[in-house]
Amino acid sequence: MKHALNPSKFRAAAHRAMALAALHANSSLATRLARYNAHMVKARALEAAGGAQ
Repeated sequence: MKHALNPSKFRAAAHRAMALAALHANSSLATRLARYNAHMVKARALEAAGGAQ
């Protein structure tokens, strides 16, 4: 059954929020940047997959 809402779109938004939160975390710059980049890669992949369907 297809739902009207696109769950990958919401997951991508959640990963973008986590990426921004990672930048403000109380960690070293290298750790914050690594977490930010990891979340943004996931967000971009989810958006690309959601747009192709």
